[in-house]
Amino acid sequence: MSLEKAKEHLKKYGLEDRVKEYSISSATVKEAAIAVGCKEEEIAKTLSFIVDDKPILIVTSGDQKIDNPKYKAEFHTKAKMIPFDDVEKLTGHMVGGVCPFGVNDSVDVYLDVSLKRFDIVYPACGTPNSAAKLNIEELEKASNFKKWIDVCKNI
Repeated sequence: MSLEKAKEHLKKYGLEDRVKEYSISSATVKEAAIAVGCKEEEIAKTLSFIVDDKPILIVTSGDQKIDNPKYKAEFHTKAKMIPFDDVEKLTGHMVGGVCPFGVNDSVDVYLDVSLKRFDIVYPACGTPNSAAKLNIEELEKASNFKKWIDVCKNI
């Protein structure tokens, strides 16, 4: 269901043909890089958090980690990830396939500046064995992101 939801969303932007399904897992950054055939940092990982009792998604480069002081400065609260068992219900996608496409209406999406280093990135597409090949402009359009933020550690 999540894959179809993501594809249907991408179809609005003429990007549904960018989705690939793999016979191996792409649930982690490392697995996704192997499945796709790219560097880990080119994977656009989507992290799910709760801010003011509302789910948000932050899409970052695969080699990044959240910097707690930067996160707190941006969102005025401590970083609190959505518990594993609640991710699908709150975001619309299962763990390992969380992506910014076809998310629940109440979810705000943010893009981290760590992604701007790349021409092409590979976000998941709703399942732990799917990804889409998108340039940054396509990711911006298709993710309906709220804004660019800088909440990752400078690795």
